[in-house]
Amino acid sequence: MLALLLFASAAPVLAQATPASLKTPPPALGLFERDWVLMNWALKYYDANRDILLQPDEAQAAADAFRKLADKDSDGRVTPQEYRSARADILSHD
Repeated sequence: MLALLLFASAAPVLAQATPASLKTPPPALGLFERDWVLMNWALKYYDANRDILLQPDEAQAAADAFRKLADKDSDGRVTPQEYRSARADILSHD
């Protein structure tokens, strides 16, 4: 009986996360996690609560601003050349 009680009380500890319970980061956050230049830029200008972490809404605001900065021909997408150019501009100004 005691063993059953101990096992039952340990069950929540042994529970594994299910795919439904795992939170995936928003795509905007992934952009900044992959590039330290963009992450530093985003934290400098879009980390509203200054906790040195980008919340999903802060990351989305930064991604929108980066898209406007990088998309020189205003076609709605950022090409690799536009990305590199915008990144170089950020490096030269920050």
